Amino acid sequence: MCGITGILNLTEPNIISVDVISKMSGHLNHRGPNESGLYIDDWIGIAQTRLSIIDLTGGTQPIHNEDKTLWIVFNGEIYNYIELKNSLIKLGHKFYTNTDTEIILHLYEEKQENCLHMLNGQFAFTIWDSINRKIFIARDRVGKKPLYYTVCGDQFIFASEIKAIFANNKVKRELDAKGIDQVFTFWTTLPGRTSFKDIKELPAGSYLSITGNNVIVKQYWDFDFALPNELTNCNSDEITSYSKELLLDSIGIRLRADVPVGCYLSGGLDSSGITTFVKNNFNNQLNTFGIRFEDVDFDEGQYQKEMVSKLHVEHKEILATNKNIGELVPEVIWHTEIPLLRLSPVPLYMLSELVNQSGFRVVLTGEGADEIFGGYNIFRETLIRSFWAKYPNSTMRPRLLDKLYPYIFKDKRSKATLNSFFKIGIDQPATPFFSHLIRWNNTARIKRFFSENITSSTQDYDTLLELKDNLPEKFNKWDALSKAQYLEMKIFMSDYLLSSQGDRVAMAHSLEIRMPYLDYRLIEFMGKVPSYLKIRGLNEKFILKKIYKDVLPQSILNRPKHPYRAPIKNSLLNKNLQYVDYYLSDEKLKSYNLFNHSMVKILKDKLTKSENSSEFDNMALVGILTTQILNDRFIENFDAHMIKPSIFDIIFDRRSTTHYDYHSKKQNYS
Repeated sequence: MCGITGILNLTEPNIISVDVISKMSGHLNHRGPNESGLYIDDWIGIAQTRLSIIDLTGGTQPIHNEDKTLWIVFNGEIYNYIELKNSLIKLGHKFYTNTDTEIILHLYEEKQENCLHMLNGQFAFTIWDSINRKIFIARDRVGKKPLYYTVCGDQFIFASEIKAIFANNKVKRELDAKGIDQVFTFWTTLPGRTSFKDIKELPAGSYLSITGNNVIVKQYWDFDFALPNELTNCNSDEITSYSKELLLDSIGIRLRADVPVGCYLSGGLDSSGITTFVKNNFNNQLNTFGIRFEDVDFDEGQYQKEMVSKLHVEHKEILATNKNIGELVPEVIWHTEIPLLRLSPVPLYMLSELVNQSGFRVVLTGEGADEIFGGYNIFRETLIRSFWAKYPNSTMRPRLLDKLYPYIFKDKRSKATLNSFFKIGIDQPATPFFSHLIRWNNTARIKRFFSENITSSTQDYDTLLELKDNLPEKFNKWDALSKAQYLEMKIFMSDYLLSSQGDRVAMAHSLEIRMPYLDYRLIEFMGKVPSYLKIRGLNEKFILKKIYKDVLPQSILNRPKHPYRAPIKNSLLNKNLQYVDYYLSDEKLKSYNLFNHSMVKILKDKLTKSENSSEFDNMALVGILTTQILNDRFIENFDAHMIKPSIFDIIFDRRSTTHYDYHSKKQNYS
């Protein structure tokens, strides 16, 4: 994994400052601590900071083609690069490295943008065609690797992280009220938008090309689900067999690396299954890593111990104390670059540091299994509510929710309250957001804390309408579960789980995470599987459990679902954390003018004095606090957090005139 950044002149050749690019690149050193490189000519400067995983000594970027007319900087891994390289050699291409990066460049020579359909991996890359003065930028199908950009005057500026763009003093720094509004609805921004005004994200499964000053963004892939006449006619055993075959191959190619590869092990079905397949089929000396919690309500230690004992792996764990979680929030926000409504990314930030300190650069994780195989409660809840919607006045059908949430439905009062909650919108099952609207509306209640300034900026804006306008044409023809899966994967998974809770906290400690469940072949195949085989009755992940039924203990296979969470109130309050009081003070709330200071004071007092706290109040506390931190770190006091500029190991200088005397650790190339 790496960090990439660059500046392109849109209208005419002009001086591009190496010093500016080195400042931008310096803000990505955590993504690539091993080496850095720069290509620069009169039109463009592109740089990369490298985390070396494949071809450790010969893969210095930027990388060029045979005649040095095409140049690439790349963040990610192409897992099928060996197979692609063999086919490219047969076509006559010459390689000077053993990297997967160079494969992309030669494949682009052959296929142009169609090369993306042949890549199996996680990636964000930029190719510069110096002859045609064309830039081509692309992201992987599901958005595992980030890429942001902005147009500033007559320059196009891009980077793996927003902080690198802001290191360019030409770029204005300002929060985007609409982006914040989206976060306080969906937990993240919608594809393409960020928390910052005029800073855009290249959406997952999309590419961007620029010829002249014409910026074009196109989608080349999206999550898809079969219509009734397109569903596979295989039975459950055949589906299980083929899914297992795909999963094993997905794991195998994700173990390709010139460094050791470990596994995250939480003790849940998804990570336990991946770890077991790796141990039994590929690696007998496996290292695993897990999180333990001080708060027993969040801890899964007994299941981790069971799997470690069964598999005889070398296991290390980090204890996430409430104190440590609370203290690390500002650091995590620096890396997520977006407000949070949960503290779940913080323990994962701690875990990535443990893995890094243990000498590992790569781990496999279980992300994506719930989304692809149908594991979330919101999916089962959607099926129950769809069943209930056929007879909205039924008193028997909503009782299925008792089985789904037995820990909530404990007495008559809670049953009545929750039934009323889940009945909202029950008479409109055909609406596109039937599965998620209750949750989104509940989250959106936090907007009542917005200041008048933010409220007035978004009063004519409808975030749900924006989402609706961007749904795929087939969406309304899908069944209820498929719609729910699409919304969950497109928004929450791609822009939150794989970002704030994935790449950003892992790469903060130079760790690459690889996700076998999110191999596009497995995603596409499961999109053709009937919904009743994903969730059988109320038995979630029916196919995945069949895959693992002979290799996992029953205690793991059939354990109650334990959503990964982190404690909020006990981590942020009553711990004398000075920064919490600082950011939630009347002075700072009034100064930043993002939230109503009087209402925030009432919320904080309520949480401090009450023994128990509601889910809503916890979300509101985290959302308000992290937005305040984001504004401070990125808008008000960004210069105080400037990082030391990169000193490039290698510079390919193709400018017509030398504008700067600039040293690198290696030789300059002309």
